[in-house]
Amino acid sequence: MLKFFVVFLVVVEPISLIPVFVSLTKDGTAAQGRHMARRAVVISAIILTLFAVGGGPFLRLMSISLDSFRIFGGLLLFLISLEMVFARTSGTRTSSQEELESRQRGDISVFPLAFPFIAGPGAMATILLAFSPTAGKPLLFLGLLLCVYGVLLITLGVLYLATPAMRVLGVTGTHVINRMSGVLLGALAVQFIVDGLRGSFGG
Repeated sequence: MLKFFVVFLVVVEPISLIPVFVSLTKDGTAAQGRHMARRAVVISAIILTLFAVGGGPFLRLMSISLDSFRIFGGLLLFLISLEMVFARTSGTRTSSQEELESRQRGDISVFPLAFPFIAGPGAMATILLAFSPTAGKPLLFLGLLLCVYGVLLITLGVLYLATPAMRVLGVTGTHVINRMSGVLLGALAVQFIVDGLRGSFGG
């Protein structure tokens, strides 16, 4: 459970949201920024809860084995980790056209903050990998769900403190933290791939 919490926290990357959030909310008031942050986290919680509840049954309905999805999820998380290490704008989260559209919006809570920045493809893949084996294990399911909500609360706190944190860390500081997190995520992603290959081929 601790491993899942760490992986999910690294995938969501709350620190990486600081410069984006500050940039997209600079024309509004602090109260408006906090309102959008709260709304984004609530919407993300709904999206991720739906994935946690329906992800496993969906994989079984599509006859996709957990090991196959573990390999894909590991590859996706590995790509995200490379983007973090090299401090590049994540193509797994948003495209250049979507980023341009987001800068023209007054309310960014749904797009791009909730999706794809918080509840993005990486977060969804992590949810599916963790929750698929919880069928018939309500306590494990509840524990993992509390971990998800814990990460979202941390994300909300980071967004609340985004402006002062940006003054302290700056762009360089956020990139350094993201690079360190990217190395950890890369190692965990490789482990997902190895476990998936071992489960698929019985090695």
